[in-house]
Amino acid sequence: MTKSKFTRRSFIKTVGVGTAMAVLPTGLLKGVIKRKPNIIYILADDLGYGDLSCYGQQKFKTPNIDRLAAEGIKFTQHYAGCTVCAPSRCSLLTGLHTGHAQIRGNREVMPEGQAPMQPGTMTIPTLLKRAGYISGMFGKWGLGAPGSDSDPTVFFDEFYGYNCQRQAHNYYPEYLWHNRKKVSLDGKTYSHDLIMKAAEDFIRANTDKPFFCYLPVTIPHASMHAPKQLHDKYRKLFPQFEEKTGKYAGPDVRNPVAAFPAMVEYLDNGVGRILDLLKELGIDDNTLVIFTSDNGPHREGGHDPDFWNSNGILRGMKRDLYEGGIRVPFLARWPGKIQPGSRSDHISAFWDMLPTFCEIADVDYTKDTDGISMLSAMLGKPQIEHDYLYWEFTSWNGEIGKQAIRKGDFKAIRQNVRENPDAGIELYNLKNDPGETMNVAAYYPEIVQEMKVLFKEARTESAEFPLFKR
Repeated sequence: MTKSKFTRRSFIKTVGVGTAMAVLPTGLLKGVIKRKPNIIYILADDLGYGDLSCYGQQKFKTPNIDRLAAEGIKFTQHYAGCTVCAPSRCSLLTGLHTGHAQIRGNREVMPEGQAPMQPGTMTIPTLLKRAGYISGMFGKWGLGAPGSDSDPTVFFDEFYGYNCQRQAHNYYPEYLWHNRKKVSLDGKTYSHDLIMKAAEDFIRANTDKPFFCYLPVTIPHASMHAPKQLHDKYRKLFPQFEEKTGKYAGPDVRNPVAAFPAMVEYLDNGVGRILDLLKELGIDDNTLVIFTSDNGPHREGGHDPDFWNSNGILRGMKRDLYEGGIRVPFLARWPGKIQPGSRSDHISAFWDMLPTFCEIADVDYTKDTDGISMLSAMLGKPQIEHDYLYWEFTSWNGEIGKQAIRKGDFKAIRQNVRENPDAGIELYNLKNDPGETMNVAAYYPEIVQEMKVLFKEARTESAEFPLFKR
């Protein structure tokens, strides 16, 4: 397997001390930060690129999430790890794109859970522990069944939420997990409230030490369940959907289309509480808060992403490798470090988070990664760029086979490679055509040939998630 190995040490050897000092953030941060900064990473579930008002949403507002943009930095070209839940999260936590990651599709484990990562897998929380961080995860896991070698408690000091992403379709569960204990519920309690409270309690309990709070909430995934007061608010605002009903899991939902903005408002309120809590505890200036989404918008449970313009100008939805399936909002706020109201067009992806957080924590690691720290871009400093980004999407038995590469302004996509490993290449110029409306492959044969080579070189075959038919 060929992967990029990017550490601060190897980069300095490559480009020299002078260039490294100009680019890498560690030297900039030393002497400025008295204590290692806290990191809060909020991961929405199936929230589209156009679902936030700071990214163009016109039909409802997200004022608290917009604060992250106003008081921090907005990235316009950030990408999820994949176009569905489990592989996207594996890419995030391990720093590997889906051509190298262990999990490359959603594979179920019965009676509860998804395919596990291998024993001893290195992840963001295990690396941050080397720097003295305590870690907590609150929300949806999806990377290993309860009690497995990839149970969330293997990696995090505290876990509260859903182990199984299938069970997370229902916002009124009969139980959640706290560490390895099953916590029984009445089936009438909105799970997001419990998850947010657990995260807030974790933050309160750890103000005297650096912490990593991973908050992969379930909103607005799957069933369109929203608390009644907010749901009723949007039912009145959008009465044209009053007669629609929908069910994905759990209770029936009246007017699921109107439930969607109610769910996003509820999520937005929770982000506001987190920001207020940081100020209350006096740790606001020493806490980096990031907000993003795990993939593009979905169509389940009666949700109508077309009405809400959930993917903005982008083509495609969840399960596509077009931009709408993988390009996601990314906001970062760090008072006193990140320039308020700034914006970056830096091309980045989930697998950049591992080296980014290691740079922040000053962890000198030697783990192979496909990522490059993007902290310099956050701080408005010169930033190392990727040669290219790569994705593939399959499932455990390989009935889906898609590949995509972003190299500079060009995006290459191949469909149905399971049946045809040499499937034709679609090529788009995202600078001129971010909506991927015009296939320009016929005009750039040399770029198509380059992409064809990269499609082979960028990956290794997976026995568990084969891309090609055996």
